[in-house]
Amino acid sequence: MVDLTTCYRKTASIVGRRIEDEVILVPIGRNVGDLQNIYTLNEVGSYIWDSIDGGKTLNSIVDQVLQEFEVDRGQAETDVLEFARQLEEVGGIVAGGVAQTTASGS
Repeated sequence: MVDLTTCYRKTASIVGRRIEDEVILVPIGRNVGDLQNIYTLNEVGSYIWDSIDGGKTLNSIVDQVLQEFEVDRGQAETDVLEFARQLEEVGGIVAGGVAQTTASGS
């Protein structure tokens, strides 16, 4: 189950490519000709995808979304959680990684 306090990392089963202003996600190992398995991300989705690195909790990504986009916390949390659920469902991300600390001097 996806939650805001967990770090997620991308898996090797989906690759993301930026083409001009869009990010396209393509599952590896599926029929590439099947357009239902190719995902085009909007600006917020692209930002969230780029932010998933195994070192940030989803809550940290919500904080980043709040800084980058004009959206309230409730909507940002809903969007990040729903997108993460979808990514987990298609095998694009898994829970894991270590939360990065912001200790001074590092």
